[in-house]
Amino acid sequence: MSRYLTPFKIALLKLITVYSDGMVPSSAISYLLPVYPISEEPDCDTPQENFIFSVEKLQRATVIHSSAIPGRTVWDLLLNSLWAINSLDALHAFFDDLSSLLDQSVENGLGGTDELDLHPSKRMLLSRSSPLGTFVRRAQLEFTRLQFHDGISLWKALVLFRNPTLQFWKRRNPGAGSHPFDSNLQRDSIDVGRRVGGLIYDDLNDNTFKGVPTSIDDMEKLLDYQVSRMQRASHKTWFLEAWKAGDYSSSFDNLHRYFDYAMQMGEKGLYQYALLNLAILHADFGCVSEANSALQETIATARENHDLPCLNYSLSWFQQFCRTRPQESTDVHKKGGLGSEKEALSFLKTKAKESNMWTLLSTTLLSEAKSLLSKGESVAHAFENVVKASHLNIMKGTSEMLARKGRYHQAVSLMEQVDLETLRDLKHQQFWITSLGIIKMRRYLNRDDLDAADHVLAQLQAAPAQVQELQVNVALIEIEFHLRRRDFPHAMTLLDKLLMDLKEQEADIFQRLQVMILKARIYDRAGTPQKGFSVALRAASLAHKAQLLPVLWNAVGAICRILVSVKEFHAAVRLIESVLPLVLECEDCGLAALLFSCLADGHMGAAGQAKAESLQRKEKLIKASAALDRAFDEYSKIEDVRGQCEMMAKKATIMCLNGDTMLANDCAAKYLDIRKAATVNPI
Repeated sequence: MSRYLTPFKIALLKLITVYSDGMVPSSAISYLLPVYPISEEPDCDTPQENFIFSVEKLQRATVIHSSAIPGRTVWDLLLNSLWAINSLDALHAFFDDLSSLLDQSVENGLGGTDELDLHPSKRMLLSRSSPLGTFVRRAQLEFTRLQFHDGISLWKALVLFRNPTLQFWKRRNPGAGSHPFDSNLQRDSIDVGRRVGGLIYDDLNDNTFKGVPTSIDDMEKLLDYQVSRMQRASHKTWFLEAWKAGDYSSSFDNLHRYFDYAMQMGEKGLYQYALLNLAILHADFGCVSEANSALQETIATARENHDLPCLNYSLSWFQQFCRTRPQESTDVHKKGGLGSEKEALSFLKTKAKESNMWTLLSTTLLSEAKSLLSKGESVAHAFENVVKASHLNIMKGTSEMLARKGRYHQAVSLMEQVDLETLRDLKHQQFWITSLGIIKMRRYLNRDDLDAADHVLAQLQAAPAQVQELQVNVALIEIEFHLRRRDFPHAMTLLDKLLMDLKEQEADIFQRLQVMILKARIYDRAGTPQKGFSVALRAASLAHKAQLLPVLWNAVGAICRILVSVKEFHAAVRLIESVLPLVLECEDCGLAALLFSCLADGHMGAAGQAKAESLQRKEKLIKASAALDRAFDEYSKIEDVRGQCEMMAKKATIMCLNGDTMLANDCAAKYLDIRKAATVNPI
């Protein structure tokens, strides 16, 4: 393993050369310079990306930026410069010439040198003490320290490193020859070149060469980073365990150590959250005065850093603390440091409206209502706040609710009515784009337009990191996409990964239950519903315990599918009929369609168990047909083409069993019309 130099660092030196020659526009500099962490500490936000050493990484970072030469990107210039090192001698010449990148005036102690005056350079010279200048000087020094065999290994590693770009380079340079990586082989005769090439590069051809993709310096940085992250994680775990165990001193000490490591790694944005955790810790152990001091500092720091979520959450938490422990917080109110409860609630409502934090606004309205009731004030005013909070929760989730009802045009129209001033904020705009993309993709999936859905999915995946809720929604709809394509193994792989991530993040139980139910449905779609019985039963139990009724009905539907598969038709019918009225109240058309379809399957199975030509058999067939009609109506509301066609196919089967050939033909014709309409009239 090399001590310092690697092919990636040579490529980085070439990129610095292009930058020094003035070929990189100023708008692209901030994106290109962080390609490799020159400083001693890696970037904490993207630690894994910092240690991926490949030419593809350079290409992704540079191909999107135009250079100072019209028609050429920075990647084109970098590639030309890389392939200009066409021999070991050229590599030595390149490192010898690195001194020309540096400003020599400081070294000579004069205003300049004769050489620089006689041959003025058009390059933008680097200061020797700057990060780039320090990197260039160390790279040149380390190259001069290399032994001969280490230099040969570095040269071979560079050949391997840039080899993926060979075909692209040959298309741009048709006269490159058969051995563009080594000019010495080009000048010799064919036989001599083949023998020399085989002697020198034989280990490259048979893949026995052990190159230098990383260096000792890179590994030391990576290990330092991993150790620091592990230390932080361990202190956070110890803090939570000590807090749960009631060990105040240990939890206090580990909290300080955790955020000390965070500050050392440059995560200064966490400081106000450290203070907030400290305030909550003090309050939990009854140290009210200390909690008050920490909370006041939290509010001051959050205001200074313009962190509105932290500021609003701090005030909201304090109001909750005052309500749960009124006697302990009396002294705080007397001091007036945080104002009265009424003033705090008024401030929270105003800031929540300004920053579009609708959840906080709803919580504040409910807190105000509770305060009014506890003080014996106007019941009408308190009830008004409850209604406002309920209305707010409903309206801000209206677009998703409309999409679930199949009213896609209204959902999209409602999304497009969002104030443009609100979308000026990058986070709000990303949230809006992702939410709109999810609505459109759900409609494409229902319309069975998988090509359009694939296009929207690519856009959703290319979007920047979103809040956890949206990330889960995108992951769920991606799984649904693969289910529509009947790619069950890939769907199950994505689901297992999502479930593991949710467990690690200790995510909301609602999201975890959604994933568990989806797992049972994947088994059902794959033709093995019995495998999902334990998962569906556990999801139903947890949903019942958490009082998440829509999730509970969904889990019941999954259980009923399993009961039908094991020929427990009567039990499935009774279970579905007991929850269907509540499901219809939820106005979730997709869930209602699934349950009606399962109910029809249950009646059909019971009819199959009855005697032929019996009254019970006829009654079951009639009930199955009615359930299919209801399922078809629900599928029609959400434009689910596959669901409509499946219901028509099942109904045609019932008509054939009843001997009604004409109605069976009508169902078959309607099946074809639905398919044709979806093809002829795309969205």
